[in-house]
Amino acid sequence: MKTLKISLLLLLILLALPAGAVGQSYSFEVPEAIVDVFWNSDGTISLAYEWLFRNDLGAPALDFIDIGLPSGSYDLGSVSADVNGVEISDIQNSPYVKPGIALGLGANALQPGAEGRVRAFIPSVRKDLFPDEAQAGYASADFTPTWFDAQYASGKTDMTVVFHLPPEVKTEEPRWHEAPTGFSAEPEAAIDNEGRIVYTWRNPQARISDQYLFGASFPSQYVTPAAIVQPGDSGVDVSAQGELSTGAGILGGLFACISGLFSSLPSLFCFGIFGWMIFSAARGGARRKMQYLPPKIAIEGHGIKRGLTAVEAAILMEQPMDKVMTMILFGAIKKGAASVKSRDPLELEITVPQPEGLHPYEVDFLHAFALEKTERRKKLQESMIALVNSVAEKVKGFSRKETVEYYRGIIESAWKQVEAAGTPEVKSEKYEEVMEWTMLDRDYDDRTRRAFGSGPVYVPMWWPHYDPSFPRPGTSAPVSLPSQAGGMPSGGSQQVSLPHLPGSDFAASVVTGVQSFSAGVVGNVSDFTGAVTNKTNPVPVSTSSGRSSGGGGCACACACAGCACACAGGGR
Repeated sequence: MKTLKISLLLLLILLALPAGAVGQSYSFEVPEAIVDVFWNSDGTISLAYEWLFRNDLGAPALDFIDIGLPSGSYDLGSVSADVNGVEISDIQNSPYVKPGIALGLGANALQPGAEGRVRAFIPSVRKDLFPDEAQAGYASADFTPTWFDAQYASGKTDMTVVFHLPPEVKTEEPRWHEAPTGFSAEPEAAIDNEGRIVYTWRNPQARISDQYLFGASFPSQYVTPAAIVQPGDSGVDVSAQGELSTGAGILGGLFACISGLFSSLPSLFCFGIFGWMIFSAARGGARRKMQYLPPKIAIEGHGIKRGLTAVEAAILMEQPMDKVMTMILFGAIKKGAASVKSRDPLELEITVPQPEGLHPYEVDFLHAFALEKTERRKKLQESMIALVNSVAEKVKGFSRKETVEYYRGIIESAWKQVEAAGTPEVKSEKYEEVMEWTMLDRDYDDRTRRAFGSGPVYVPMWWPHYDPSFPRPGTSAPVSLPSQAGGMPSGGSQQVSLPHLPGSDFAASVVTGVQSFSAGVVGNVSDFTGAVTNKTNPVPVSTSSGRSSGGGGCACACACAGCACACAGGGR
């Protein structure tokens, strides 16, 4: 009887205690958090989350993580996740966070005092866009990363949020919105490996339990009209079953294509569409890297900027960097400042002392070749950055369009002088005088072949200093140099007894020289030029903050004492 009374008393005491005193609550920190938000052209977003969880000592095992989502329109079967690189197979709709998913860590649950890196990828979830109130024709994209209730999460979080804007958005078009307190006022702008414009915000002192709203605006033409909620529309797509929304992102759509590949012909069409999207993104990224001129050149002024050298005109026309540097090499050799010791790999013998009359970009170029290979590429990039900035300064205030047309006229005039020459000797002399200008013609190779036909090209006196395999003549002759003013030179002389090459072989030798320069010195031309572009023409950013009438990353309700509320759960 006495034992029964004691048992009842203990039971009453336990029932009187708060629930938290009976069972331990989750308690953890999130030292690092990264979320990549890919805004897709079909109105969906792809989400890539990465967190570093640190479970507190004395806390229960962290075995479930709930992730809030912007809507219930997602494909649960396409979601993937891992903890410390081990795949998470238990992925279900969250019973606590609506809409949202739950990751069951199972045997890989984080024990007290343990750390774990959790990654989750949601390929396609519907996220409504809204008309931008600040600018007509623009869509406003707002997003709040999932957060964890302060009841469970504590400490500081180094948080990074990355917006990948829709494919094909041009560099001068998007704008960011005002950043949350504590984050960089202006996001870091860049281009990702798909060619998308990227905005990155970071706050090393963020709190994972706080709600942060990020936003950007871009022309609505880059997303399907159905993705933009117009005034009066409900804009809500809350599929209770978590089905795929009206469209899918590249990854989500590809998943759908694979699942029906052998069941219907439309799947083949689907693959074609997504293949085209991927190709377009890659092509756009490569094209962006080659646009190395500063934005201020695009601001049209008045009149023509005369007096540019052929190399400077090449920069104005945004010719490939390997061609520009080959032209610089030719100029240095013609002036007796260097000779080619070997073409593969390209090594130069620098003349000491240097002759007078070298352009600053030629001096920088030769300085780069005086360095070891490991430092040469970096120095060449620096020299190209200086050259691009110099040209930008020279043409500031002039009309770029008119100036480019002017130099295209010089290129065409150069070819006409060559083609009008009556004999191979005179034709070769004229060709040597205007060679750098003819190289600016995109049809240079074929046009050289057509200009000389089966006739010979009498190589200029400096040619053996460019091609070590070519025999050097025992006689010397005056060499015509380019006009310092940048126009086509006139006059000059040429030894008709000089060695010669068929026109096609001469043209091929120049083209091969450009290719060798690329492979042996520059490496990947796109990457080399991209490094220059990042300095001379970085992705522009905006101080505008066009807010929309609807936004936010997620919405949820919580009605239980043990769940992790506010769009995310650190367990339950």
